[in-house]
Amino acid sequence: MNKITVIGAGTMGNGIAHVFAMKGHDVNLVDISQDALDRAIATIDKNLGRMVAKEKISEADKTATLNNITTHTDLSNAVESVDLIVEAATENVGLKLKIFKQMDELAPEKTILATNTSSISITQIAAVTSRPEKVIGMHFMNPVPIMKLVEVIRGYATSDETTQVVMEMSKNLGKVPVEVNDYPGFVANRILMPMINEAIITLFEGVAGVEEIDTVMKLGMAHPMGPLHLADFIGLDVCLSILRVLHDGFGNPKYAPCPLLVNMVAAGKLGVKSGEGFYKYTRGSKELVVSDSFKK
Repeated sequence: MNKITVIGAGTMGNGIAHVFAMKGHDVNLVDISQDALDRAIATIDKNLGRMVAKEKISEADKTATLNNITTHTDLSNAVESVDLIVEAATENVGLKLKIFKQMDELAPEKTILATNTSSISITQIAAVTSRPEKVIGMHFMNPVPIMKLVEVIRGYATSDETTQVVMEMSKNLGKVPVEVNDYPGFVANRILMPMINEAIITLFEGVAGVEEIDTVMKLGMAHPMGPLHLADFIGLDVCLSILRVLHDGFGNPKYAPCPLLVNMVAAGKLGVKSGEGFYKYTRGSKELVVSDSFKK
């Protein structure tokens, strides 16, 4: 299985393309925007450059990896004769269903259709295709080139053969695949998002400030990053979307998103991607500065 297509050139998509290309796969990277594709290649180039500087790979490895990636704005040209397609578009149910219908129509019958969704039902996605047995979740973690975990999610109809192929391919990428079943949030986000939401509720109720909450979790629970900082890193809009999937899927009020999170997303305070969330982010600076909204 050598030919791969990745749909979506954002943070996750370019990371997924990076790891497949570095392992010698021919990768088609697809996006509707040529600018997005150009930014993706620039990001991959930069990340590979860091690996060269740290002597993890050679300059020749970097060149070979970049040469393994071809960019496309036309999906039909990017899925001919490929073995695996990994969809890494925005976490939006309607968009993903539309993309999977297109992939199913355009890709060869042999092609496995995977989604990098972090919470949306694999069974629901598979139902819009004519090959539900070949639809599966491959939930990579961010940043993809560094993080080892891949959640491999089986939908209701996903075959043993498809699961085994994806598990082995993930191992060949140097990842650690963990097989899970298709329930809202899977494992990672079913546990992580309620924790983040509870941290936001703790702030909302005035129990402690942003830095205090993050410090307790870092020093008391040995988390490498506090939950509010992590929420900014993930994107507050993404956190809200996942919580809504959990809330809708289980019908349990414990998954209801905090009103503060809802308001921040409505105000465009999305975290790192917008330059401000619970913290402020200045390009080129690693110093965390609490947003003015939360200063006493």
